[in-house]
This record gives sequence, structure tokens and C-alpha cells, in this order.
Amino acid sequence: MWKVLGIQPLEAVAVVVSAVGISLALLLLLRLLGQRAAARMSTFDVAVLLVLGSVGGRVITGYTPTLVAGVIALATLAVVRWVSERLARTRTGALLVRDRPILLVAGERVLTDNLKRARVSELELWEALRSGGIRNLSEVAVVVLEGTGIVSIVKRGAPLDSRLLKGIQGIEQNSDAI
Repeated sequence: MWKVLGIQPLEAVAVVVSAVGISLALLLLLRLLGQRAAARMSTFDVAVLLVLGSVGGRVITGYTPTLVAGVIALATLAVVRWVSERLARTRTGALLVRDRPILLVAGERVLTDNLKRARVSELELWEALRSGGIRNLSEVAVVVLEGTGIVSIVKRGAPLDSRLLKGIQGIEQNSDAI
């Protein structure tokens, strides 16, 4: 019974190394795809995510996954997640783990270079504005693609607290439009 459920020490090390390796590979892949890829999930994206999970799980646990290998893999992934959260709290770690927010619209001006850098199409921008209840660009103070991939829309009105704009890529050269 132990052969079916258990794992040898060397195999356990392989599971840990594979879990860390596949996590880093996925982080790199998501960096290449852009932060918006994680936030908006089409049916195709969900299908790809399921396949990635299946491939990743197979890579992590090996050819004959066992209960113990699965538990080790889950525990390793939880530790990797915990370490990345702690790392993201530091300045250098945040650059590695988190995407910086990027300014997409300043006042009534759509920043096409930033849209390209963020891999957001104008159609996606218009969709986000509509879903935010925007009827006209004159209602907009700023539109920001957050590090999480979510689009934040701040409407005109009261002056913006400068702390809300901290760390946003492109804000410095567009502060006059806000």
C-alpha cells in the first residue's frame, strides 16, 4: 500500500524542484503575455488555463503521481505563493513579482503608446469605459490598468489625492491632463 501512496526521498525533492520550476515558468509566461491576460478570461483562456494546470500538475508530480507527491506539490506551491507575497512587499521583489500599474487615459487623452505597452486594445478600453458607466471621455480623470490586470476608472470631480497616483507608469508626463 505504501508503494501506491508513498514517495521516495529523491522523488520528493524532484516534486519540490518541479513545483518551484513550473511556478517560475508560469510567472515568466504571464509576464510575457502581459498583466491583462490574467484579468480577462475568455472561454479559450479558460481552456488554455485548464491545459496548463494539467501539464503543470503532471510535470510537478511525475509519471506516477501518488497521494504523498500531491500533498508535497500542494505544500510547495503554497510556500511559493507565501514567499512571493513576502517578496512583493519589498521594492526589488515587487519589481519581480508584481506588474506596475500603467496610465491608459489622462483626462480626455487616450495614451496609445501605453495601450500598446500594456497590450490593451482600444476596443478593450472602450469596453472597460462602458462597463464603468462612462458615457463620454469628458467624465474621465484617469484610467489605469492595475498590476492585477483590472482597469480602474476614476471620474472627474474632486481633486485627486496624489497618493492615489503613486507608482503609476506614465503619470509623470501626463499630470497636466489630470
